Amino acid sequence: MPQNTETSEGLVAQQNDPTFANIWQELKWRGLIKLSTDETELEKLLSGDPVTYYCGFDPTAPSLHLGNLVQLLTMRRLQLAGHRPLALVGGSTGLVGDPRPTAERTMNTKETVAEWVGYLQGQVQRFLSFEGDNAARMVNNLDWTAPMSALDFLREIGKHFRVGTMIKKEIVASRLNSDEGISYAEFSYQVLQGMDYLQLFRDYDCVLQTGGSDQWGNLTSGTELVRKVEGAGVHALGTPLITNSDGTKFGKSEGNAIWLDPTMTSPYAMFQFWLNTADADVIDRLKVFTFRTREEISELERSVQEAPHKREAQRALAYDVTSLVHGTGATDKVIAASAALFGQGELESLDEATLTAATAELPRAEVGSGSLGIIDLLVATQLSKTNSDARRTITEGGAYVNNRKVTEIDAVIGTDQLLHGKYLLLRRGKRTLATVVVTD
Repeated sequence: MPQNTETSEGLVAQQNDPTFANIWQELKWRGLIKLSTDETELEKLLSGDPVTYYCGFDPTAPSLHLGNLVQLLTMRRLQLAGHRPLALVGGSTGLVGDPRPTAERTMNTKETVAEWVGYLQGQVQRFLSFEGDNAARMVNNLDWTAPMSALDFLREIGKHFRVGTMIKKEIVASRLNSDEGISYAEFSYQVLQGMDYLQLFRDYDCVLQTGGSDQWGNLTSGTELVRKVEGAGVHALGTPLITNSDGTKFGKSEGNAIWLDPTMTSPYAMFQFWLNTADADVIDRLKVFTFRTREEISELERSVQEAPHKREAQRALAYDVTSLVHGTGATDKVIAASAALFGQGELESLDEATLTAATAELPRAEVGSGSLGIIDLLVATQLSKTNSDARRTITEGGAYVNNRKVTEIDAVIGTDQLLHGKYLLLRRGKRTLATVVVTD
């Protein structure tokens, strides 16, 4: 899987930007704080000298997704305020997996987890700066977990955890009350995560962990372990789970997760996901997922209220997030592809990956090179139900191939018109599209 380790485009705000003068209040305004160990102390801490903080990402898949993006951008905001990030990709916790609400995770092989660690590290690197006085560091908890024996783990770490407290954690309690139950491995996950915080406190003087509010039990396992072992007070910050205003789960399209890897979710699909954001959700999404200022977001909010049909806020959101994840070049290609589909650009200028992503959701037909008559193509793609319907579409001026009108009912499309040697885009009228793949 190809990795792009360049810093993500758009993350160019300067650390003296007044937006980050009080980063705690900035995070609150953006709706990024649901739980915290001590709000007053955290605001004071983050308004003072630079501190070290961390967030962990487990390699339970070969890519991060939109839920992880919340954490990545929160980390970046804290770094822009002058603080020092530790990005932890869990080579050891990924071998176990944090408990899910429904059932036990399937354990991946050590080789697979190690491979995925590399993928995730490459993605994380794009959202943080690894240069300067508050340069980010990449850490892997396998480095301190692998050398530890089971006996040392139990004696040095396990003795500080109380089972009664552990089973009260929300996710553990729900699994204990289910038919599936919970294995000792997943039950112990919170101990492993707690040990991470202790290790990072010792090695880097790390005093803050960020994560999703659904991980609060794991986050506080670390703060409690540091308190018991080192007698030090450290903090945790839980961001809210992002949900849609209609109650549906955020971050999925057609039931599939939106991944940050372009081979798993194309830039086109990501752009369209954000473009389809509901008016009721778009301003909150702009606060969480972009670096637009309060003034810019207020202006877009006014547009939603006064001219929602223009969808200016959605377009800004889609452009910004797709650019953050995939770069402005890929985003510009997406916009060009969207225009080209409906005759406002040249289809021939689109590379094959962008073309196939842009047409992925369209009706599709496979035909041989001997079946390129316009009537056959319209019927094969179901743009026309019958031959007579196809003839009527052509004579009324509603048939297009690669955005060029076809006016002859006996027209045969030449193979020289195939896009990338095998594709045709058919359109009936202004907006009804289908694709043809020529198989030989």
